Amino acid sequence: MTIRILPAVGDPDAARAVSSLLSQLPDAEPAPPVADSAALLDALAAATAPGGAAPSTGVEGLPEVVLVHERIGPLPALELIREVALRFPAVGVVLITTDAGPALFAAAMDAGARGVVGLPLGYDELAARVRAAAQWSAGVRVHLGGSPDALPGPSGTLVTVTGAKGGVGTTVAAVQLALAARAAGRGVALVDLDLQSGDVASYLDVQFRRSIVDLAGISDISARVLQDAVHDHHTGLGLLLAPEEGERGEEVDDRAARQIVTALRARYDVVIVDCGSQMQSANAAAVELADVALLVTTPDVVSVRAAKRQVRLWDRLQIRKAADTTTVVNRLTRHTEIQPSLVARATGTQVARTPVPAAYKELQPCVDAGRMQDLDDRSTVRQALWALAGELGLAGPSAAAHQGRGGRRPRAALTGRKRRALTAGPVPRPVPAPGAVPRSGGRGGPAARSAGPFDPAGPYEEG
Repeated sequence: MTIRILPAVGDPDAARAVSSLLSQLPDAEPAPPVADSAALLDALAAATAPGGAAPSTGVEGLPEVVLVHERIGPLPALELIREVALRFPAVGVVLITTDAGPALFAAAMDAGARGVVGLPLGYDELAARVRAAAQWSAGVRVHLGGSPDALPGPSGTLVTVTGAKGGVGTTVAAVQLALAARAAGRGVALVDLDLQSGDVASYLDVQFRRSIVDLAGISDISARVLQDAVHDHHTGLGLLLAPEEGERGEEVDDRAARQIVTALRARYDVVIVDCGSQMQSANAAAVELADVALLVTTPDVVSVRAAKRQVRLWDRLQIRKAADTTTVVNRLTRHTEIQPSLVARATGTQVARTPVPAAYKELQPCVDAGRMQDLDDRSTVRQALWALAGELGLAGPSAAAHQGRGGRRPRAALTGRKRRALTAGPVPRPVPAPGAVPRSGGRGGPAARSAGPFDPAGPYEEG
């Protein structure tokens, strides 16, 4: 999403410095600087005039951000800001000044500015003020009837994955959902908000010295600061990891979590947050902001009771209602007495149509090696979680059919009956009667109809 910026800088040296920094901002489209207040007002009026030179008229034709230098003339800078705010309320104005003290800051806010940048200019401060002003402009334009699709601001889908209790498979689900979304061509960030015992780094074989704690004390998270804290994994995922020292997780409060999640949503199409199973202020804020909140449970009495407690906790704290929560049933077998329909009735939540089967033997080699990204594409667990990603709208059919190793075609998983059939040895062929004409043992032949080593009416055994 492009941020259009119009600088109003009268001093030539300052104009060159501003243009140089603006050219480095990601997703920015700076216009040539205008030299005085009259030229600025004329340019803004021309952008809104029907039939003007701008590609579109009205609100959509205006730049999102206007930068006003303190030495602009003939109108003084504060009066020019007040004039722009009155005539063009959908434009975010940022003042550039050598005096960034409290008095001037208050005067600029009273005039209608959305931020103040001190001289000499710094990249991080300028980028933060421009992005904040652009996001404010985006919200104003939505209410004024502008097209929200073309406006900058947080737009990525936020998905939180929370465990009913420890050990139900929360991190495996979060990692595989992120990989499925990435395989569909989406920009994906995977955040580990299990601040005391997060294992995303262990599951993906990552050693990275920065963590989410490094962003906790920053008031304005710029694109460069965020890039330094996020690890670019070779799978294409952006990883924001939990701290190595669990006690440092207390530094990430709800305010920091909201700010971090908002910054990530502005840069990634999908943000998946592993919230663990312990509710703290940080992951509670993430669940509250989430577009999709997943609650992972296993089909046993203890886990379902824990899921019910978690849902009630969210409701009491006004974090999320049960009807807005989707429960994922993990490690499901046909022998399980607690089926997804019963989980839905017990918790009052929606239950995902795609359950995840119990097949830890498929996961164990990748878990032990710390390379969950290498899970075979024929794995029933992987297929179920990638199908769940498609159900949630995180990945399309292309991701579900994506092959993880050399594009091999997926084979159907062996059921318990097929496994027993394989271990029981070859099926004996019937001996033809003397003089009988041999027939092919195809699908409709006698061999296909002969008794096998298992009874179709017998009990089903999960592999």
